[in-house]
Amino acid sequence: MKPSGAHRFSRPRAADAPAIHELVAACDLAVIGVPDATPADIADELAEPDFNLDTDGWLVHDADGTLVGWAWAGAKGDSDMLDIEVLVRPGVEELADELWRLVLDRAGELALERGHDAATVDIGIYRADTDKQALAKERGFEPGTSFHRMRVDHEGPVEPPAPIPGLTLHSGETDAVRREAHQIYQEAFADHFGFVKNDYDHWLERRQAQSITDWTQLAVARIDGRPAAVVIGNNQFVPDEDCGYVATLAVLPEHRGKGLGRFLLRHAFAADAARGRRGTLLHVDSNNTSPALDLYLSAGMRPVLVIDVWRRLIRPTRAS
Repeated sequence: MKPSGAHRFSRPRAADAPAIHELVAACDLAVIGVPDATPADIADELAEPDFNLDTDGWLVHDADGTLVGWAWAGAKGDSDMLDIEVLVRPGVEELADELWRLVLDRAGELALERGHDAATVDIGIYRADTDKQALAKERGFEPGTSFHRMRVDHEGPVEPPAPIPGLTLHSGETDAVRREAHQIYQEAFADHFGFVKNDYDHWLERRQAQSITDWTQLAVARIDGRPAAVVIGNNQFVPDEDCGYVATLAVLPEHRGKGLGRFLLRHAFAADAARGRRGTLLHVDSNNTSPALDLYLSAGMRPVLVIDVWRRLIRPTRAS
C-alpha cells in the first residue's frame, strides 16, 4: 500500500504478531494500566479463518519503522454482523481518522460480499477509554451492550459441586460431544447480543485454529442421557493471569432453573483450582437475556473490567 505522508501503510502477516502485540500493550497501558493481550492472542487473531490478511487489516509504520497503527474489520461467517478495531499509538492520534475510514469501508464491502445491503458493525471499547468512545460516537456508533469481566480467586482446592440426580458429564475429546456442545450453544445463545448462527464445521475450524483451545476443558452435561448444558473453558488467560477462562456457559431453555449453570460454574472453578490456576475469569453481557450476572456474583465472582460494545448500522453503496 502507498505511504501517507510520513506513514507507511501495509498488510499484516503472521510474522507481525510480536510488533502488533507491543502496540496493543502500549495502548492498553495508556488506558487501563496493564497489557490485556498476549503475543499468542495476537497470533490467534491473525490466524482466524474468517480474517483475510490481504484485505481486512492495516498496519501503519512511521518514518523510523515503528508500528504506530493497527486496524482491522472482521466478518462473522456469512452474517451481516462484523467486528472492527482501530488502535493508534498514544501521541499519534492523527492516524485515527484514516484508519476508521478504512475499516468502515471494508466492513461495508464485507457485508456486500456476503449478500447483505447493510452491515451491523461492533467495536469493543474499554469503559475507561473515553477518548475512543468519543471517536466512535462521532462516527455514528451508539452503545449496544456492556460486557463485565468477572473473576474469582482460588486459594487452594475448590470442592466440586454436589451431584445433580440424572446428570452426567462428558469431556470434549470426542467429536460426538463437541457436536452436542455446538448444538447446545447454538440453541441457548440464539437470542443473545451479537449471536451469529454457524454450522459445526465452521465452529470447529475456528477453535482448532486457536492456540488456547483445550478440549479437555469442554464438558457437556446430560440429564437422563440427553444433552442439557455445556461449559467451555480455554487457556486464554493462563500466560498473563495464570487463570482459567470460561469462554461459554450455556443451558438449554427447557433445562434452566434446575441449577445446571451453577453446577457447571463450580465444576470449572474446581477444575481450574486442580490445575493450579490462581483463579477463573469469564465475560458476561450485562444485558443477557438470562440472569447470568446474578449467578456469577452469587458464586463469589467480582467484576474487574468493563468493555462496552458500540454498534452502528452502515448501508454501503454497491459499485456500478
